[in-house]
Amino acid sequence: MERRVLLAIFLAFIVLYTWQALFVKPVPKTVPKAPGAASSAPSGSGATPAPSTSSSASSAVAATATAPPAATPSAAAPVVSDAAERDVLVETRDVVAVFTNRGARLKSWRLKHFLDPNKQPQELIEQNLPTQPLPFTLRVANDALTATLNSALYTVSGAPSTPATSASVDLRFEYRDSAGLHAVKEFHLQPLSYLVGFRATVTEGDRPLKPAVLWGPAIGDVGEVSRYVAKAGGLLDQNGKVVRLAPADIAKQPEHDGDFRYAGVEDNYFMTVALDGGPSKVIFQPVSIPAPEGSKEPPRELVSYTIEHADPGTPIRFFVGPKDFDVLSAIDPELALAINFGMFKVIVVPLLRSLKWVNGFAGNWGWSIILLTIIINVIMLPLKHKGVVSMRKMQEIQPEVKAIQDRYSKLKATDPAKQKMNQELMALYKERGVNPASGCVPMLLPMPVLLAMWALLSTAIELRGAPFFGWIHDLSAHDPFYVTPILMGASQMWQQKLTPSAGADPAQQKMLMFMPVMFTFMFLWAPAGLAIYYGTTNLLNIAQQYFTNYWLGPTRTRQHRPPAERRVKRAGGGKTDEAAAREP
Repeated sequence: MERRVLLAIFLAFIVLYTWQALFVKPVPKTVPKAPGAASSAPSGSGATPAPSTSSSASSAVAATATAPPAATPSAAAPVVSDAAERDVLVETRDVVAVFTNRGARLKSWRLKHFLDPNKQPQELIEQNLPTQPLPFTLRVANDALTATLNSALYTVSGAPSTPATSASVDLRFEYRDSAGLHAVKEFHLQPLSYLVGFRATVTEGDRPLKPAVLWGPAIGDVGEVSRYVAKAGGLLDQNGKVVRLAPADIAKQPEHDGDFRYAGVEDNYFMTVALDGGPSKVIFQPVSIPAPEGSKEPPRELVSYTIEHADPGTPIRFFVGPKDFDVLSAIDPELALAINFGMFKVIVVPLLRSLKWVNGFAGNWGWSIILLTIIINVIMLPLKHKGVVSMRKMQEIQPEVKAIQDRYSKLKATDPAKQKMNQELMALYKERGVNPASGCVPMLLPMPVLLAMWALLSTAIELRGAPFFGWIHDLSAHDPFYVTPILMGASQMWQQKLTPSAGADPAQQKMLMFMPVMFTFMFLWAPAGLAIYYGTTNLLNIAQQYFTNYWLGPTRTRQHRPPAERRVKRAGGGKTDEAAAREP
C-alpha cells in the first residue's frame, strides 16, 4: 500500500510540473531584427513600408519597420488635412485613450482599474520603441502610399470635450491629397467597455485599396519575470480551438490564414485581439526590447501583429484590456477561453466564482484564499478521513502482508506459483475487511482541485497587485522574503511525518521526506497566493490527521509469527495459537 501512496504522490508531482512546463513557454532567444529596421520614423512614431500581401516570414519582419521621413513619399499637396500635429484624448469609465492625428493612430491606452508597478494606470501601448508602428497603422501594396497614410495629418471630428461615462464616442479621421489618395479612419468607443470599433476606407482616385491593420509591440504590461508568468505570445481562436503561439513558434510560422473568432496577442493578464473579423490573414512578429543599460534584467519579449482582411473596409472590433473572466464572458463566452486555465478549466471556473464570492465578504484576496481553502477542505474532510482510516487498517496488517510476500520473494514474476501470493493477499484483505484501493482513491480525488487552484491562482487577474498583509504587497508575485514558501515546506514535512507509513523501506521514507524540500524550492518564485493556498492546505491536513489519530486511537499492529510457531499448542489449552487468534 505504501508503494501505491508513494506512486500517487510522485505522479501528482509529475503532472503538476509537466502542466506548468506546458502552460508557461520558456523565454526564447532574441530574434534578430530584419535589415532596415533601424530607420527613423516621422515625428517619433512609426509608418511602415509595404511588402506584398503574400509576404513571407522575412517580409513580415520588414512590415514592422519604419518608413523614410514623411517628406519623401509623395509631392502631392494635402487637400483635406490638419494644420498641425495634435493629440485627441478620450476618457471613459475604464480607459484613458490618446490618439494622434498623425496617421490617425493610437498612442496610449491606459486601464484605469489596473495599476502598473508605479501605481499608475496600466499602459498597454509600448512607449519605448518610437521606431515601431503604433496600433492602427495601415499598410497597402504601394510603399509610398503606405508612408503617406501613416505620416499625414488627418482632420478630426467627434472628439469629446468631457469624459464619456454615459455616451459612446465616435472619432472620424480624414485625409485627402491632390494625387487622389483619400483615407478615412473611424473609431467607436463604448463608455463601459474595453472594446474599440475600427473601420478604415482607403481609395486612390476611384480605385479602392485593401489596407492591412498593424498593431505594434504588445502587450506593454511590465510585471515580475518568472517561469510562472506567461510571456507575450500570439493568440488565435479558429473553429473553437484556442491556439497559443510563443515567439519560438512564431519564428517557425508567422502567418496564419482562416476565419478567426479572435486573433491577437496576449500575456498573463492582458490581451489585444481583433474580434470576428471574418476570413483574414494574421501575421505575427516577435519584438525584443533590450533591458536598460546597466540592468541585469533580461530583455522584454513582445509580439506585434498584422490583420489582413479579405473584405476591405470591414468594420473590426478590438478588445484591449484585462483577461478578466466576467468581462470577457460578457462580450462572448468563447472569448473567456483566452484565459489559460489549463486542463482543469471545468473546475477552475467554479473555484474562481467561489473565490470572488468569498472576497465579497472578506474584502482581502489573501484572506479570501485562506477561507476558500478551509471551505474546500471541510467539504473533502469525510473523503480524506476515509482514506486515512483505510491506511491505518493497511498499516495494522502490514506485518502479515510482508510475511506473505517474503514467502514468495524468491519466485520469478512469471512463475505460476507466484499467483498464490496474490490469492493469499486477497484472502487476508477480505478477512480483515481492508480494501487496498480505498486508501489511494481518496488521496487522488483531491488532486484535480489542487491543480485547478494552481491554475486559478497563477492566472487570476484579481490577484495582480492585490496586497495581503505585512510584506506581501502583490499576491501574484513571489514572496520577497520567501517566508510563505518556507512555511509551506515546513508544514508539508510535518504532515509527511504524521502520515501513516505502512512499512515503507528506508529508501522510500527518504524519498518521501525529500519531497517537501523539492516543493519548497519549486515555490520560492511562485506567486505568493499559491504558497498561501498550499501552506493552508497542509495545516488543515495536519489538523485533520491529528483528529483522525485521536478518533481511532493508537495504531494496533498485528504481530505475525511463523507458521511453525503458530501450530504449537498452548499448554493445557488444546488449541493452536492460530485458532485462538481467530476467537473473539
